[in-house]
Amino acid sequence: MNLHRKGRAALVLALVAVVAMAFRVSWNALRDIANAVGADNTAATLYPFVVDGLMALALVATLVLTDKARDFALRVLGAYTLASLVLNYVHGLVPKLHDAQLDWTRLADWDPANWALVLLATSLPVGSIYFGSDLVAKVLHHRPDPIPVPDANAEESTETVRNRSTADLAVSTPAPAPRVPLMMPDPVTVDFLKSTQLAKPIPTPERAPVAAIERRPVAAESTRPRRATGRVPEAARSARPRRTKDQLIDEARAATAGWSDGQITAEGIRRTVHTSPANARMLRDALLTERSANTV
Repeated sequence: MNLHRKGRAALVLALVAVVAMAFRVSWNALRDIANAVGADNTAATLYPFVVDGLMALALVATLVLTDKARDFALRVLGAYTLASLVLNYVHGLVPKLHDAQLDWTRLADWDPANWALVLLATSLPVGSIYFGSDLVAKVLHHRPDPIPVPDANAEESTETVRNRSTADLAVSTPAPAPRVPLMMPDPVTVDFLKSTQLAKPIPTPERAPVAAIERRPVAAESTRPRRATGRVPEAARSARPRRTKDQLIDEARAATAGWSDGQITAEGIRRTVHTSPANARMLRDALLTERSANTV
């Protein structure tokens, strides 16, 4: 571990030495460029720190920032590196720039090239102020992402879930049998049979033969809701004539002649006379009222 740290420290020191020597070489060229564009001796001495110094600041920012901020720092680093390369190249092409007593001169014989080079040299200090301030602000406001703490139980829980998701049987389990709904008896009929003992069995409607039921077509079930069909046409109605109230009372009186008062219920009358529950209750009340009147 100590040997590894010493190797890294030696590598960093060597890098710092190389960067320092490269800065000294670039400093000479950038100082002469600054003198050529009209800077005094003090400004020309500080000019290399403005250009190459911002390159070092952008490099440090790329190591700290992430995402879009890191991309911005890389663009600033690339732009100032290219600008420093161009100015060093121009310094090597123009021998007049090497004169120590140089006060001002042209950077290129062609006017458009000279204007472009002067614009580049004079705009770099202003760009250093803007981009340097922006990079420092981004570094100061940067919030590094929290380092996730490894969970000791993560591997174990993953293995447990993986084992649970694996099928234990080679053959898949068959689907469960469908449940048949349990039909409960009508509570009204059960209470009626328990509370009374019929002297006369209640006739039940005749059932159709099994063969006839099996031959009868069954309509397919539909999940769509039924719409209101409106009024039933006369041709589709039952041919049985509608009984009046007096006819219903006569039929109920004849059918319950041998019944006791306790056996006279709406359910029993409904099954015997084959009428609606409302008519059955009306008939029950009418028969009980008649029997009470006859008893008095």
